[in-house]
Amino acid sequence: MRFGILGFGHHAAKRLMPAFRGASMAKLGGLWRRDPAKAAADAERFAIPAVFPSAEALCSSPEIDAVFVVSPDALHREHVLLALAHGKPVLCEKPLAMHVGEAEEMLAAAERAGVLFGVAQNMRYNLAIDLMRRWIAEGRVGRPQLAHAQFCYEAGRSPRTWITDPTLALGGPIGDVGIHCLDALCYVLADEVVAVNTLAHRDPASGEVESHAVVAVEFRSGTLGTVTVTTRAAYRSLMEVVGERGSLSCEDAMTIERPVSLVQREGGHVRLEQPVSNADAFSRMLDSFAAAAQGGPEPYRASGAEGVRNQRVLDAAYRSWRTGQVQRLP
Repeated sequence: MRFGILGFGHHAAKRLMPAFRGASMAKLGGLWRRDPAKAAADAERFAIPAVFPSAEALCSSPEIDAVFVVSPDALHREHVLLALAHGKPVLCEKPLAMHVGEAEEMLAAAERAGVLFGVAQNMRYNLAIDLMRRWIAEGRVGRPQLAHAQFCYEAGRSPRTWITDPTLALGGPIGDVGIHCLDALCYVLADEVVAVNTLAHRDPASGEVESHAVVAVEFRSGTLGTVTVTTRAAYRSLMEVVGERGSLSCEDAMTIERPVSLVQREGGHVRLEQPVSNADAFSRMLDSFAAAAQGGPEPYRASGAEGVRNQRVLDAAYRSWRTGQVQRLP
């Protein structure tokens, strides 16, 4: 399946180009980005076959089978709807939209077009997170009681200069990486969020968006969770679940840079430590989407419908921060 990227930038260069090289069912057929000179330089650097003069030209091209929307958050609705209007399957980066109304509009358009619409929740293809989900389903920790995910990074070093611009970004780290944490917790627990309560702070560098936050959530099963995020600390990504019989934890569970270990504890002692690598997560995501879009038997793991549910949680998290009140989801 030949993908076209709308919004080729730092993420595409750092993560998606290696992912396409490692994929067996997906390849990159072309790109478009807002700056034509940068687009031409990217195409030359990565030997990309085609540079399109507009998003419309990419979406309408017979040389492109599917569209991967990697543009800033505020452009997702426009680009997803454009691709769907041309009957192309669409994989869209997270956060899906600026608010749930946009996400619902995208999902409705995909259903009318009859094509696959998915969200690039690549963490669902991390083997560490996949293994945690399996062990929880097997009952290794008993009924989950508490769950926590943390994602830290230093925004001052990020080349994505738009991430503190509220006209382009949904928010700060809640929308940027907190959504990965929320989605990963829902995935490993096979559960959904029903209530949200948020504490967050801004600082001079973050401007109108948050710099660090704690999002407390209640799951339908009764499990309680926390998501802690900051753009003012060195990289760290942690996942842990505590159940009635034991716990699972994985330091840097969301990294693809190096192998990690999933640790099972029981009675306060380490029972099992399983090394695992997430290195091929992005390639697995691309292949999964390509296979599902072509009628394969396995569904893509992060559907547009799940993206809408995640967007409701994000909206509730920001609403809770603004109002200081717990938000319950329908």
